[in-house]
Amino acid sequence: MALARVRIQTEDFDLSTEVAALRAEDAGVGAVVSFIGTVRDRNGGAAGEVSAMELEHYPGMTERSVEGMIDEAHRRFDIRGARVVHRVGPLLPRDQIVLVVVTSAHRGQAFQACEFLMDYLKTQAPFWKKETTPEGARWVDARVADDAALARWGIVAGNAGAAGQGTASK
Repeated sequence: MALARVRIQTEDFDLSTEVAALRAEDAGVGAVVSFIGTVRDRNGGAAGEVSAMELEHYPGMTERSVEGMIDEAHRRFDIRGARVVHRVGPLLPRDQIVLVVVTSAHRGQAFQACEFLMDYLKTQAPFWKKETTPEGARWVDARVADDAALARWGIVAGNAGAAGQGTASK
């Protein structure tokens, strides 16, 4: 039975468990590249400190969207496997938010595919993020820099200013 390439969940994840599952029964894996995004206080304790974050998504639609981008990563790069685990619900500083793991025969393709998938998640995946600070809660907009990162892969996005969309993995 094939393991799910995409999981959206409230519970935390374990890097070693996810890597072991992705590598299982694939002797052709020569490289594993991973990225973990965490909740952080953006302002280092200054005004605007993030005390909590909440992520929302549309079940079914989000998984299909991320699955499609994993398919695109397989078309663009010589990779053997990929997995994305993304958390939703309430999160606190230092909590893990997102995991992207890519396997390939050689490291270069795995690094590129992992970065490609993260750039996609930051701008195109249907997640909405609300941060709580001492000033109150606010939805977080996409950033122009995130759209620019995706553009280097030949994907044009105009999400900056679209309240909260595609910014869950910051």
